[in-house]
Amino acid sequence: MADSTKKARPRKSKAKRIEKPYDGFPLFPHATNRWAKKIRGKLHYFGKTTDDPKGAAALERFNREWPYLSEGRTPPPPDTSDFCSVRDLCNAFLTSKRNKLLAGELAERTFRDYYVTAERLVTYFGRDRRVDGLRPDDFEGLRSQLAEKLGVVSLRNEINRCRVVFKYAHDQRLIERPVNFGQSFNRPSAKMLRQSRNESGAKLFERDELVAILKLLEGKPVSVDGEEKPVRVKEDPALRAMVLLGLNCGFGNTDVASLPQSAVDFDAGWVEFPRPKTAIQRRIPLWPETVAALRAAIAVRPAPKDDADSDLCFITLQGHRYVKTKPKRGSDSPQTFVTTNTIAARFSTVLKKLHINGRHRLNFYTLRHTFETIAGESRDQVAVNAIMGHVDNSMAAVYRERISDERLRAVVETVRGWLWGVK
Repeated sequence: MADSTKKARPRKSKAKRIEKPYDGFPLFPHATNRWAKKIRGKLHYFGKTTDDPKGAAALERFNREWPYLSEGRTPPPPDTSDFCSVRDLCNAFLTSKRNKLLAGELAERTFRDYYVTAERLVTYFGRDRRVDGLRPDDFEGLRSQLAEKLGVVSLRNEINRCRVVFKYAHDQRLIERPVNFGQSFNRPSAKMLRQSRNESGAKLFERDELVAILKLLEGKPVSVDGEEKPVRVKEDPALRAMVLLGLNCGFGNTDVASLPQSAVDFDAGWVEFPRPKTAIQRRIPLWPETVAALRAAIAVRPAPKDDADSDLCFITLQGHRYVKTKPKRGSDSPQTFVTTNTIAARFSTVLKKLHINGRHRLNFYTLRHTFETIAGESRDQVAVNAIMGHVDNSMAAVYRERISDERLRAVVETVRGWLWGVK
């Protein structure tokens, strides 16, 4: 009898293991062949890995449901009907504001703030959330989150901007009825604002601090408490001239970044430049120190890369404006803008060098606060307001046609006398 041989059974091929499509992918392939993530101690699933090996559909579902699951709420079912989502609203709103920015009707800083607000709304509510489905408890949760991260003043401003965004939805007929915020999505009271300001202290530079800042920007050594040796930085004519404009004219970041040379009469010592935020015309006498600093800064100013910036007083080493807002490279979405404020970054470095950054909220814009405070000692608030570019809605402003040069000089000389000790 011939020996019989057993045929070996064919081995089953192992199923190909599903991996994350890229590092940082928020979901993982579960043993049950589903995309999963543990949220608040509980596993949640977002579709089969066999049907969606790249995880694209799972990621889209995760992004839609995350705002609810992260707070322990049940996500609503997807709605495929025609409706206005939070993403649709924010894109339409930012497109409208961008058109105003390009037309010169909106300040870059205002657009930047609106962009951050829109980004925050999309992140909190979810990009596909229906705007007309938002309820008062949704806004109560948003306010609680904002209150944890923002100070009282910033909270007030952010709530105002949120309301502006949702008002736009109804004004543009993107939704049938106005959004119901409820009673909890309210602004901080005036009392809370006063308490916050009292706790934060004065947003003001002292004279010796300003003298040290100007000296350091000249490239000279400055003695600092806590440092064994005097601190020193490379001479910075541009930033020094900007600081003097802040003290002499009450200019902020956008003011100095947008200042054209054609607005300055160097021989007579005057600048005529409307405030970008309000378009209020300003005519301001310049100190001799400011004129000299401007001349020095312009003499070494780099060539601009954009011909539209050729008349500006200040250009960065890279050939750009010091404050600018532009779309992210390679993206046309109105929700992907970036704003660069080189003034804020460089001035912050100076404050840290001199150990002046310890007090709350001190920055380049504090120079404007300082001017307003010291200029008030001139006892001519009308002239101070004119230099600051404040909006005056009083009846007196309607009838007032001009303010004399003597009054304007008296205001700026009050600040100059305080700073330099001259009369």
